[in-house]
Amino acid sequence: MENLETHSIVANSHNLGEFLPVWSILPFVGILLSIAIIPLIKSEFWERHMPKIVIFWSVVFLIPFGIAFGGNIFIYSMLETILLDYIPFIVLLSGLFAVSGGIALRGALVGTPKTNLIMLGIGTLLASWIGTTGAAMLMVRPVIRANKWREKKAHVIIFLIFLVANIGGCLTPIGDPPLFLGFLRGVPFFWTMRLFPLMAFNAAILLAILFIIDTRYYKKELAAGRRPNDAVGADTNTPLRIEGAHNILFLGMIIAGVLLNGLLPNLSAFADQTTGEVYGLHVYEGIVFGFNGMVQIVIILLAAFLSMKTTKKSIRKGNFFTWGPIKEVGTLFIGIFITMIPALAILHSNGAALGLSTPAHFFWSAGALSSFLDNAPTYLVFMATAGSLGATEGLVTAAGTIATPILTAISAGAVFMGANTYIGNAPNFMVRSIAEENHVKMPSFFGYMAWSICFLIPLFILDTFIFFM
Repeated sequence: MENLETHSIVANSHNLGEFLPVWSILPFVGILLSIAIIPLIKSEFWERHMPKIVIFWSVVFLIPFGIAFGGNIFIYSMLETILLDYIPFIVLLSGLFAVSGGIALRGALVGTPKTNLIMLGIGTLLASWIGTTGAAMLMVRPVIRANKWREKKAHVIIFLIFLVANIGGCLTPIGDPPLFLGFLRGVPFFWTMRLFPLMAFNAAILLAILFIIDTRYYKKELAAGRRPNDAVGADTNTPLRIEGAHNILFLGMIIAGVLLNGLLPNLSAFADQTTGEVYGLHVYEGIVFGFNGMVQIVIILLAAFLSMKTTKKSIRKGNFFTWGPIKEVGTLFIGIFITMIPALAILHSNGAALGLSTPAHFFWSAGALSSFLDNAPTYLVFMATAGSLGATEGLVTAAGTIATPILTAISAGAVFMGANTYIGNAPNFMVRSIAEENHVKMPSFFGYMAWSICFLIPLFILDTFIFFM
């Protein structure tokens, strides 16, 4: 009887989208509009009351949801979201944030168009190997420091979000969470390397655009009489050097932890090799906190702890390191994760009925939703939809056989279009928070979207005709 009840809870939770009305996504829309509008018109109010606003929209969803579906479904959905999704998400971000904050590039690093081009190019290449979050956290502070002397510098940070925090992460499962979930479901580790021509095409165009824009602003800075030596603390004569380089080992620990999370279920000690069910702590009916996930969390927290203990305080002080950005991201995203439960459930239940059939359809559908929803579950929904098309040739995955062009389109859409908004990918918001904490005046939510609409959307349209038609 107990097993039957557990099965019922799990089944009903997984079929929520069939029962939830469309208007149940209104709290999610409300929190997105709050992020977009309130800082624009009442910035001080937002800074003081942001946690209360997040709680408000969460409660607006949770109370009716709990009343309508009862305690069991309520508890199951909350535990699944917070324990299995949010906690691993915020632990990974916090670990990468702590470790990368202990690495500093010192010396003659001057924010010229050429220097900015090189730094963002390096960050783009690193993103697939240390993750978009790791690469963005590693590069944002040197970029800010190099351009400290300049009045107009927000455009450099915007393109860092485009390239390092998003597009650069498409080549390996380590690069971005959606690709890691694909890896867990049968996509070979190096399969995503086939996205290299697409990444190279997009990166080359965006870097060229950055160089043109940056050169224009740079000449205006010089004409106005500003020079690199004018910046407080400017260091234009000392040779370049890396401080806190031992933290690279801790970055390696975090990457190893993420990989182990995906590989350990292949061992009989961590999962039933017949059913695929992972072993772990049974938290609630149908909710299992896998030992493989625990291993990842422990390794990441250990890496962060060792980084904080072994890195000189002067390095973090020189990096203007504080926990402020991660607190802001953690607060906002727990509200986003909770309120987007109905949006993802409705999409999961109706994904197969969307009439998608071509790579272009999947590229734009996965991309558009990944601009506002968590791109990891969005990727899984469209992967499952693609697997239901009945392809006879392509890549065999846990979701079924998927035609290679379609899986390529889903992967690119989920990763690339996370750059369309500040909330499309967690590193976007963290980069913005770090920049603002260092007195870089970043555009508003809609102001940032104006940049993405101007430069990214035309590029994605070009991608469609060249790669997905």
